[in-house]
Parts: sequence; structure tokens; C-alpha cells
Amino acid sequence: MLFNIFMLIAGLVALVWSADKFVYGAAAFARNLGLPPMLIGLTIVAMGSSAPEMFVAATASMEGMTDTAIGNVLGSNIANITLILGITSLLGAIAVSSQTLIREIPLMLIATGIAGYFLHDGILTRIEGFILLGLFFMLMGYLIWHAITNKKPDVPVDEANDVIPKDVPTSRAIIWLVIGIILLPLSADWMVQGAVGIAKAYHLSDLVIGLTIIAIGTSLPELAACISGVLKKEDDLAIGNIVGSNLFNILAVLAIPAIIAPGAVDTAASTRDFYMVMATSSALAAFILLSGRARSLKPWHGVILLGTFVAYQLVLFQI
Repeated sequence: MLFNIFMLIAGLVALVWSADKFVYGAAAFARNLGLPPMLIGLTIVAMGSSAPEMFVAATASMEGMTDTAIGNVLGSNIANITLILGITSLLGAIAVSSQTLIREIPLMLIATGIAGYFLHDGILTRIEGFILLGLFFMLMGYLIWHAITNKKPDVPVDEANDVIPKDVPTSRAIIWLVIGIILLPLSADWMVQGAVGIAKAYHLSDLVIGLTIIAIGTSLPELAACISGVLKKEDDLAIGNIVGSNLFNILAVLAIPAIIAPGAVDTAASTRDFYMVMATSSALAAFILLSGRARSLKPWHGVILLGTFVAYQLVLFQI
């Protein structure tokens, strides 16, 4: 058991660290190649916080643990909204002024609904995986096109540009990029193996371990990014990070187990857990879109979100 705990913690630490270095190297290398900062911010930087979920999903799928991969996606989206935004909003009201977010939140709900439709029959097919991946690339294409054609800069794009590394030698960028590429799959494997050992010791299902320990662990980059964004008064970047991460998870990451290991899905994932994802995503939309002209997440929203997270965890561990 102690060895499994060590594997889980070591894998998690290495996963978060290597994901950060991968994004750092990739973004710096892309800047040195002359790619527009806006494009880098909308792609590499925006998707960077979801790299842990992507590699864990791929690792679990290749090891035949499809339910763990799917649980990681659903659990991460739930944790992002209830735990991450719950904690962050307790620091103070989080204002939402970006028009991009007002567009992306409904897109997140639509994407979640599509994923739920694919899951409802208890089978995730390879064709459905390619459809999800195709929708993801269409979404990215739309966001990039809109950012290029929109003459009025949007707040999250400007803020994301600020975090792109500057004046990094190409050789150093490539070194960090390679280190990230090597360590990401290795650390994901350590984390999955440690989590599996703990799950077996406590007789937890593959789905539950993906929904809880792994999902919370892979959501830590989002927590760090959100708290940092709020402390820097970059509220749109904080919420945009969560909405973007959830979109990436439900379209790109969920496509991974569908393509690598298509087949039957745990019934609880397609009912209880999907309903929870849809409910929390709808709650976030309601809190923001119905909060009046000064759209924001308030501390009392955070209390509700955190209470929901705790209640959900209790339900999972009682089953």
C-alpha cells in the first residue's frame, strides 16, 4: 500500500511538473518560430492545463482501463467547477467581462450534451471518438478564426499572451519540450499504477478511482492557474481556464479512450456521473449568465459549489 501511495504521489508531482515544462517549451518554441502570440495563447497555453488528463486517459486506455479514463474526464470536469471554482470564488467575486466566455459557456453545454448522447447507450465507439475529435478541431478553428477576424481584442487572449515565455533560446525550449514529452507518459503511468493499487486495496471500481483520486489530482494545474489568475485580478483568465479545460476534456480527452479502447462503459458513468457533469456545467452557466449585467461568480456560489463537491464524493465512496 505504501508503495502504491508513493507511486501515486510521485506520478502526480511529476505529471504536473512535466506538463508545465512541456507547455513552457512548446510555447517558447512556437514563439521563436514566429507563430502569432494570439494563436499560441489559444492553443498551446489554453490546452496545457489539460495535458495531465490527456496522458492519463491514453495510459489508462492502453492498459485496458477504459472506465478509469472516462471517469477521469467526467470527474475532472466536475472537480473543475465544484472544487476549483468553488475554492477560487471564496477568495472574492470573480467578474466575467469577456464575450468569448459568454460564447464558450453555451458551447461547453452543447459539447457536454453531445458526449452524454454518445455515452447514454453504455457503449463508446471509435466512430464517436473521431466525431468528438473532429468537433474539437472545428471548435479550435472557430475560436482562432474569430480571434483573427475580431478587431476588438478579447481579455482572455490578451492575458494568455502575457504568460507566453519570451526571450527563451530555441535550444532551451526544445530541451524542455523533449523533457515534457518523455516525462508526461511515464508519470501518467506511475500515477495510474499507484491509483489502481490503492483502488484494489479498498475495493474501489476503476470508474470511481478515475472520478476521485485521479480526477482531483489532474485538476491541480487548473487550481493553481485559477488562484493565480484571481490574485492577479485576471478574473476572465481564471474562469476561461476552467471552461476551456472542460471543453478540451469532453471533446479531445474523451475521444482518446473511444479511439484506443472502444467498447462498453460502466452504467454509472453514462447516468449518475454524466448527469452530475451536466448539472454542474448548467449551474455554472446559470450563476454567470443570470447574475445580472455585472456577470460574476460570488462567494456564496463558491459555498454551493464546494458543498456539491463534498456531497458527490460522499455518494461515490458510499457505493
